Amino acid sequence: MNPNPHASNQDDRLNQDGGPSSDYLSTVEEVYAEAAQTPAPALCCTTGPSWKLPGLSVPRAMLERNYGCGTTVHPRDLAGAERVLYVGVGAGMEALQFSYFLRRPESVVAIDKVPAMLHKAEELLAEAARENTWFDPSFVSLRKGDALSLPLEDGSVDIAAQNCLFNIFEQDHLDQALGEVHRVLKPHGKLITSDPVARTAIPKELADDARLRAQCLSGALPLEDYLGALVRAGFGTVEVRARRPYRMLDRRRYGVTTDILLDSIEVAAIKDPIPDDGPCIFTGRTAIYIGEDEFIDDGKGHLLHRDVPLGVCDKTAQALQSLGRDDLVLTESTWHYPGDGCC
Repeated sequence: MNPNPHASNQDDRLNQDGGPSSDYLSTVEEVYAEAAQTPAPALCCTTGPSWKLPGLSVPRAMLERNYGCGTTVHPRDLAGAERVLYVGVGAGMEALQFSYFLRRPESVVAIDKVPAMLHKAEELLAEAARENTWFDPSFVSLRKGDALSLPLEDGSVDIAAQNCLFNIFEQDHLDQALGEVHRVLKPHGKLITSDPVARTAIPKELADDARLRAQCLSGALPLEDYLGALVRAGFGTVEVRARRPYRMLDRRRYGVTTDILLDSIEVAAIKDPIPDDGPCIFTGRTAIYIGEDEFIDDGKGHLLHRDVPLGVCDKTAQALQSLGRDDLVLTESTWHYPGDGCC
């Protein structure tokens, strides 16, 4: 069996200047236009809400078309938020969840490039209004738009979110999409993402398969590259909040030499300036002081109280480890950062 029946000829994937073409994006639009009309259970992996909220009813048809790989809705991000941008609205479930917390007209701006998906989202948000007395469809402003050229002004949103969309993009388009999000976020605003990542580089023949890329399988980057793209876009603080197995590209079906495990990760990238000594990337590492004193101060803003774990970014963990102290324990990355640290 040919694992790449939709792979394009390499010449077709180059524009006249020799750079990457956008032809694969047409396949992405086709896949999601089909998925808007008919639920596609194998597309991504989230078929139910990641968690439930009191008084929130999600229409069944919305759940059936929830094509994501995690959640981007975290109440702690929304304190004081006035405007949320959701890129790639899908069937509207996470736009509905964001509305649950904001409850103001046009407080959620949801864009999508696929007209069929926008139409389905509008239909299902109207259904959600019939099921939820608190919800008004005016809370969500649905707009036709492209992640590569967001139809919003600079510095106009507090939170931007995307679920299982940016992994579809090739490198140049990913950098462009991240740059656009960085542009529209207010200073210290957050990009909340959920995407598949790979534990090893995806073979080129799979990465070049437009349909597999559209299905959120072959565009996954290694985690280090994914985080690097966020930093390259200008995000000075990055939190890896969750990481769990997502899919397997196995040897039998995909023709790879070894099985490739994909993980789903949830990340918050904060529009902070990048410090001179590098970005602050939190991956769930912890520093624990176990010495004789009540606390120690490393002179860089980190106060470690005896026996009390402190979440630290990878950069700080390495600096503390280099001190060579036998009364200081540094744990490895858990890839689940709860927001309890400092940098």
